[in-house]
Amino acid sequence: MEASSSSKYKVGRVVNALLAFALVGLFCGCASRPTNVLLPVADTSPSSSKINMLVATTRRRSSNPAQMYTGERGMAPSFTDMTVSIPPASVRKVGEVAWPKKLPSNPATDFAVLKAEELSVQSAKGWLHASVRKSPDHSVLVFIHGFNNRFEDAVYRFAQIAKDTGTSSAPILVTWPSRGSTLAYGYDRESTNYTRDAVELLFQYLARDPEVKEVSILAHSMGNWLALESLRQTAIRNGGLPAKFKNVMLAAPDVDVDVFRTQIADMGKQHPQFTLFVSQDDRALAFSRRIWGNIPRLGSINPEEAPYKAELASENVTVIDLTKVKSGDSLNHGKFAASPQIVQLIGARMANGQTLTDSRVGLGDSIVQATTGAAAAAGNAAGLVVAAPVAMVDQNTRENYGNEVEGLTGRQASKKTDAGGKKCDPTKGCKK
Repeated sequence: MEASSSSKYKVGRVVNALLAFALVGLFCGCASRPTNVLLPVADTSPSSSKINMLVATTRRRSSNPAQMYTGERGMAPSFTDMTVSIPPASVRKVGEVAWPKKLPSNPATDFAVLKAEELSVQSAKGWLHASVRKSPDHSVLVFIHGFNNRFEDAVYRFAQIAKDTGTSSAPILVTWPSRGSTLAYGYDRESTNYTRDAVELLFQYLARDPEVKEVSILAHSMGNWLALESLRQTAIRNGGLPAKFKNVMLAAPDVDVDVFRTQIADMGKQHPQFTLFVSQDDRALAFSRRIWGNIPRLGSINPEEAPYKAELASENVTVIDLTKVKSGDSLNHGKFAASPQIVQLIGARMANGQTLTDSRVGLGDSIVQATTGAAAAAGNAAGLVVAAPVAMVDQNTRENYGNEVEGLTGRQASKKTDAGGKKCDPTKGCKK
């Protein structure tokens, strides 16, 4: 009986923590927006930018063409050739996704899909060859999103990154089955495991393709686990990673620090240059730490403390600590996108190969640690690091939080009775 009570108590604590975390998003004050925004529209705005990307996904195909893919798991990887229109700078700030306020999307004011064509594996290879040849240095950028992202979130955020950083690399979006709900944390984590082999196959192909001269990888939040595990598998299978895998940029990684230590060791001495972005006030990673046995998450460590400082230095990992950077993101998990001025400044400084110090920021905020090594490591993909996607709580999932919380609280209320013994209204609660 005691063991049963203890188990119930622990389960209750987890449920309460999840509910509290969901409420952070529910009451964040974000405006709602239309969903199912991916139905292609006509290109009616010649002044808008066009981002053409290859999408590789393990999500299940949706019967709704405006959704394209669901958060459930597909039986096999699939590929899509997508073109996203981005409105001019006069109507959109750097770092922002201009979600449509109504449908259909208007390319003059909104992010809008102009093309969404499903590809066979062979056609996807053809897309890659053609895009790589257009790149001045025959480079590829692979972006892997984080927890709590719907398909449309990942597509539009990567389009924003590609546009705002001015990358000339062939853009490849890897999007894994995420249900786009805070309360689906466990499902999302298992979905990254489900997707490891597919991402490794992509990495193996990029490694073998002689057209591809350089590969950069940008991952955010839980997507870092998928990136690191896939790199680790590739290295183990090949006896190391190819030299063309130049840069791996880890933004707010939701990864156990002890596991990261083994992952990077398994990659061998010839591993990519890692650039790690941390913030010690990251509330999303503090929540994750509670779930995973109170082991620090890589994205929220103090890089000046032992043993991290020595270990990161020994592996030549460049660390940029954004703890003191002010952010409009209530969870401090998406500081890059939350502060457009910081995005622009860091991108410009790194692109010019300049050292980042507190005195160089000059915006009333501060960067605690950054080095010229970060600029050198980032190379031609330098600007990409500073446009990491908005993290777990974005306006796009506000309504989903509401559904999840309403379902949870509704089930609890439906079991209660008021003082007179009458069953409570699940939508209004019990009368006093």
